[in-house]
Amino acid sequence: MKETTRNARSASKKTTIGWREVITLPDLGITDVVAKIDTGARTSAIHATHVVPFRRDEADWVRFHIPHSSGLRARDVEAPLLGERPIKNTSGIHEDRLVIETALVLGRRRWRIEVSLANRTRMALPIILGRTAIRRHKILVDPGRSFLLGKPPHGGAKRRSSAAATSDS
Repeated sequence: MKETTRNARSASKKTTIGWREVITLPDLGITDVVAKIDTGARTSAIHATHVVPFRRDEADWVRFHIPHSSGLRARDVEAPLLGERPIKNTSGIHEDRLVIETALVLGRRRWRIEVSLANRTRMALPIILGRTAIRRHKILVDPGRSFLLGKPPHGGAKRRSSAAATSDS
């Protein structure tokens, strides 16, 4: 009985989200986009094309395009590059992907996450949030519900990264 009470208390302190939520990635200029919460995926991913790594001020950066076909406002983005990692795609096959770090706004909360740049053309949603992005943030996922947090507040969180949208198309 004690264990059940402790689990109930612990769960009551956590934020419950649905399998789809509206998020903002302010460093990338992305506001109010639907993301799939995918606890089966370790790493988060965003639909990106024309991915080109480059050097700036002796640091690794990446330039990529977020296409209009993704459901997002099309734009070219530049961000500091964290590295390249082998990540399993939806078919379970490892592929090398470039990874960046960016701010995430979910509900009224904000924190930094790692996001891989992937071709998600065949996927229903342009962004997935993997379990690493939500772990350690006192979040429970209710797979039978969606949009439990509503839209993130606009301008509610300051930009804390040097990543920037370079142009709109």
